[in-house]
Amino acid sequence: MFRNCCPHAFRAALIGGFGLLLCSAYYRVNSPSVMADAATAFLNSLTPEQKGKTAFDFKDDERHFFHFVPDNNIQQTLKRGRKGLTLGEMSPHQKHLAQALLNAGLSQRGYIKAISIMSLEDILRIQEKDNGTRRNPETYYFSIFGAPAEQGTWSYRVEGHHLSLHFTVVNGKVVGTPLFLGTNPALVKEGPRAGLRVLAKEEDLGRELLVALSADQKKLAVLQKEAYKDILTMANRKAAIEGAPAGLPMNKMNAKQKAMLQALLEEYCSNLPEQAAMARQDAIKKSGNNIWFAWTGVEEKGGPHYYRVQGSTFLVEYDNTQNGANHVHSVWREYDGDWGDDILKAHYAASHR
Repeated sequence: MFRNCCPHAFRAALIGGFGLLLCSAYYRVNSPSVMADAATAFLNSLTPEQKGKTAFDFKDDERHFFHFVPDNNIQQTLKRGRKGLTLGEMSPHQKHLAQALLNAGLSQRGYIKAISIMSLEDILRIQEKDNGTRRNPETYYFSIFGAPAEQGTWSYRVEGHHLSLHFTVVNGKVVGTPLFLGTNPALVKEGPRAGLRVLAKEEDLGRELLVALSADQKKLAVLQKEAYKDILTMANRKAAIEGAPAGLPMNKMNAKQKAMLQALLEEYCSNLPEQAAMARQDAIKKSGNNIWFAWTGVEEKGGPHYYRVQGSTFLVEYDNTQNGANHVHSVWREYDGDWGDDILKAHYAASHR
């Protein structure tokens, strides 16, 4: 069919065809397989002593440990340290494999956010004149629970200050929750990285939706004038907000406002690779109009503020109040699905049958 085409046109058609094939292949990547390969390669690179710090039984209660404060804060409040192997304890080639494992659980967008959050520790180290014991971009811990396998049951965690990422694989299905991202500073105001805002869209899309509401809608959406001091779920084992859902329900929004809410939720979905992101999108679709948007604090940019989005099975929280409203905490939680608990329950029930 290309007989009468010029060579350049034929070449362009081939390149275009290959491009489509490559794009299609990219979007069909099987996340559990990639995760399992990356985790296995990382584990195989470790010494026995390092592996002893990294590998846990899947049923170990440590799998449900979740926190986002600096190490010494955990030691002071919980009388224990974080578990896992830090980047600082790895050789250069092990660090590359650890980064590959981190990358396997996130989309390109999510990965950029995660490593940028890690890099902010160096800004805090300089600002606070810290010697590296409290603020250190390499005090991020990698832990693996169970034996990595595409069709197996296992999980892994990457955690440190302002980063708590939990990925669970159950029989070829993957979930990425809880997933916490924070930034301090939220806006870098000076130095060579001035202007950097790692979680800019999380803030901007939430505020744009608030601004688009009418005065009557804001009476429902704005719960109080003073912003909550932090996300309400904090690092609780179970995600829960007391009382009935509060705020502005989606069925009281117009088409444009609904689209803005969807764009905000899409930002939280897009931190994960395709399969895990689609699971979040399915949760949003299943919620239908049973989604509420709530805000506390000031509307104007630069002041303390908080928002949340509650669905029937999921919860998004965002807070920016500390350090002169330049310190962000954000999280995606699921009421019954954190750590893959819902699909684990279904999997065990099917196995027993």
